[in-house]
Amino acid sequence: MGYALTLAAAAFFAVNGTVSTLALQAGVPAPRLTALRCTGAAIGLVAALAIAAPGRLRLARRDVPFLAVFGVVGVALTQYLYYVAIGRLPVGIALVFEMTAPVLIAFYVWLVRHEKVRRRLWVALLLSLSGLVFVAQVWQGGGSLDPVGVGAALAAAVCLATYYLMGERGTVARDPVALTCWSFVAAAAFWAVAAPWWEFDASVLEERVPVSLGSLELPLWALVTWIVVLGAIVPFWLSIAALRHLAPTTAGLVATVEPVFASAVAWVWLGQVLTGWQVLGGAVVLAGIVLAQRARTAAPAPLPETPAPLSS
Repeated sequence: MGYALTLAAAAFFAVNGTVSTLALQAGVPAPRLTALRCTGAAIGLVAALAIAAPGRLRLARRDVPFLAVFGVVGVALTQYLYYVAIGRLPVGIALVFEMTAPVLIAFYVWLVRHEKVRRRLWVALLLSLSGLVFVAQVWQGGGSLDPVGVGAALAAAVCLATYYLMGERGTVARDPVALTCWSFVAAAAFWAVAAPWWEFDASVLEERVPVSLGSLELPLWALVTWIVVLGAIVPFWLSIAALRHLAPTTAGLVATVEPVFASAVAWVWLGQVLTGWQVLGGAVVLAGIVLAQRARTAAPAPLPETPAPLSS
């Protein structure tokens, strides 16, 4: 059950990358799309908890500063940077860069927390760096990828690593479901200031956009609804449920299939074809991520993305 739930969450996140790309191509700016996703998910999660378990929504005043940072950095900025990245890079490649977060985590706990890590961390770093060189194809005039997209994806990896580390500590004394819910509320509040909803012309959601499946066109609101419900609420809940059946480290390792799923979906749906070198590089990076996950003597609890399990 744990494996099935984690794989299902990774699949939903992977499809969300392609659906989000279509929304971005339709002219929705990355900040606005992130605001819509965070706000919609916050409303949905609060409503679900208010009906099913209102007691889990209790919030102590001392938790507010933690949740503010957790929601802004770990949710709002991670998702925004991921959207910037997939607007300039193939979805699978953006996820490969972002999913290097576990390698950053392992180095952080070794250098800052002085935790013991296994020697395989160095192999993980070597594999990840080597794989990224192949993914970017740096020998082609300095690289075949958009530098802004690469920078955004790497910044998303830093924010995602921050989310993992804060989530690891935050779930010790907090309900993980409520933590996820309030992190989206904090992200929604951030975007209400950074991209005020009252400045948004909601009429654009009525526009019909091609979805790259023959001549099929859908209203933009349908894509946004998918992004909120099936791209955020459902996979986050699946990831939470998986942790009742799997150890966090195991769930994190299983979730590394997300870039593979995302690349396959983008290839079939959007025609985003990766070169042989990029496929090889992605496989090498994933191997490095697996080793980094296993390098810590006490592995972090995997929490959501953007795209990653409860990544990008």
